[in-house]
Amino acid sequence: MKGNLKFALWVGVLFDGVVIAIAAVALLVASGLPPDEQDVLRRILEQRAPLLGYAALILLFACGGIVSWLFRNHVTAVSALAEQTRTALVANPERRIVADGGPELAELAAAIDRLREAYRSQRLDLDAKIAESGSRLEEERNRLSALMSELSQGVLLCNAEGRILLYNEQARALFGQAAAAGSQHSLVGLGRSVFGLLDRDQVAHALDKIQYSLDRESQFPITKFLAAAAGDRLLRVQLVPFLSAESRIAGMVLTLEDVTDTVDQEARRRSLLQALATRVRQPAANIRAAAENLVASPEMGGEQRAQFAEIIAAESRGLSATINDALREHANALKAGLSLEDMPVTDLVHAACRRIDTLLGLPTRVEEIDENLWIRVDSYAFAQVLASLASRLRDEYGVREVRFRAAGSGGFVELDLLWMGAIVASDALALWETQQLGAEQSPLSFRDVLERHGGEVWRQSHPQSQTSWFRFLLPLGAPAPVKPRRSVPKGGRPEYYDFDLFKNADAAQGLAERRLTDINYTVFDTETTGLEPSAGDEIISIGAARIVNGRLLKQEVYEQLINPKRSVPMDSVRIHGIKTGDLLDQPTIGEVLPAFHRFCEDTVLVAHNAAFDMRFLELKEAATGVRFSQPVLDTLLLAALVHPSLKDHGLEAVAERLGLRVIGRHTALGDALVTGDIFLKLVPLLAERGILTLGQTLEASRETYYARLRY
Repeated sequence: MKGNLKFALWVGVLFDGVVIAIAAVALLVASGLPPDEQDVLRRILEQRAPLLGYAALILLFACGGIVSWLFRNHVTAVSALAEQTRTALVANPERRIVADGGPELAELAAAIDRLREAYRSQRLDLDAKIAESGSRLEEERNRLSALMSELSQGVLLCNAEGRILLYNEQARALFGQAAAAGSQHSLVGLGRSVFGLLDRDQVAHALDKIQYSLDRESQFPITKFLAAAAGDRLLRVQLVPFLSAESRIAGMVLTLEDVTDTVDQEARRRSLLQALATRVRQPAANIRAAAENLVASPEMGGEQRAQFAEIIAAESRGLSATINDALREHANALKAGLSLEDMPVTDLVHAACRRIDTLLGLPTRVEEIDENLWIRVDSYAFAQVLASLASRLRDEYGVREVRFRAAGSGGFVELDLLWMGAIVASDALALWETQQLGAEQSPLSFRDVLERHGGEVWRQSHPQSQTSWFRFLLPLGAPAPVKPRRSVPKGGRPEYYDFDLFKNADAAQGLAERRLTDINYTVFDTETTGLEPSAGDEIISIGAARIVNGRLLKQEVYEQLINPKRSVPMDSVRIHGIKTGDLLDQPTIGEVLPAFHRFCEDTVLVAHNAAFDMRFLELKEAATGVRFSQPVLDTLLLAALVHPSLKDHGLEAVAERLGLRVIGRHTALGDALVTGDIFLKLVPLLAERGILTLGQTLEASRETYYARLRY
């Protein structure tokens, strides 16, 4: 029952009790009087009715005073004592416990404070032991950090859902800065999704291929592919799985290398080969013609024979010079070639079948393929080619099933895509080669992929069996050397980092049912030109930090000044210290909000007095097209939930009673960091009250008095 309702009920009960007691005594006295005296008494009461009303009002105030004294010295004081005890137990054992009630309550508070001091001493001893163990763990962490910082490649370690558990600075640099203007914040961060950095379909294809290799008991599954990054950069990605005890994929390690320049070299290499073919064709034809004339005319005179010999020598010298010049000019380009990997043909066919089944719903069959047959291929691009052909066969020729077969042929693999019945037009394949691949709008055409592989394709058929097929001629691959599986000591995994995010599965349950300890948050704050967003005040600064796996990540923050296109009043400057001149060269809110929205994606928002900040963001939805639709938690409301007997829930007051030091007050980032520390202290206090999930927290917050505030 709420405090005000309980107070009113107690006053009503006491007042009614006193009135009933007085009335009962009066009735007993009146019943013993003679009838004429009863009439006299009745007339006196009627004449003194206003006086009786005043007496009743005085009695009501007296009852209110008595109940107020009882509440202050017993009910409220006991509740405050319980809240102090709970806070000391869960959040701040340094805070002394005192009581405002009577001597008995003060004696109880003193006894509880002695218990608090004993608990504090034990906790300090335990913290010292934890710190000693933590120092050894920190040493291992520093070694790992030093090792990763020395790597020339970027590294991302992700769990099975694609959440980043670990990264190095090289990975952050490879993906560049956020695309929005004015932002200086990387898209790489703990708990973020790798699918915001790499194409989801490419990663899913790689994982599917690795899982298939694991199912076939491959000793060391690994795959690689090319991926696009910000700024038109190309990355070579090598993906190695992290395996669970059941040999299923529990996570993945991705090593990243910028190969944009190498890809450009590969394009120059192809250009070189085409130029060479053009430039050597005429000299080679002249040499051949001269040689054929010499062979065909043995009776030719010496002078004429010398002329043909001179032609051969001159053309040969010119041809050698052409080749040498090209080699000197394009020496680096000739070394390029990176997008292909050696893999079993069965793996490629399996990936293509999965793609065709999933995207097209078209049945597939695999004829017998030698498992020792390897191919050199870009599996993702080539699976797109096969799926694109299957789609056209289904849509344009009514094919209802496709089959695959493969065989070795010298230094090449003959890979066939077969179907029954339909006769494909002779010019259809030539047309399809020039078109983009499938519904995914890949920038590559069928012919581009074939040229990248140095392969060819043609159509064949067998009229008697009514079978037709496209035959691909692709380079033969080399089997990968077998590497022994690395053993894991029975003592458990090395304690380099605590990768608890491996346990999280975002898709496992609805967000409202998730426990507060299992959710990622963005804690933020704003500084503004004033306190009236509806009257034209604007945001001039946003600061934010992320909470991942119960830790406030102070190295992954967002901080940005904003040009409000208006002056900043001096009353506001005195609070946050941001002057109009400080903002003239800063980006506008329309440039900043998309980047901030990207920073916050896939998280729950947390702020102190969140209604104020969210109102500013809400008013910018129409102008910027950016909408913050995720759930929002307010530490002001949460503090009122865990400390209902206390009246001051300002940021400093809440921080003080939770034992937190306030640094950087009235800067957006400083207040956001304090709010994050407060939130982490409030979570266990909420759990003490049985509030465990996000849904329970939001529902309880709506019931507080402060939730009624509007801006």
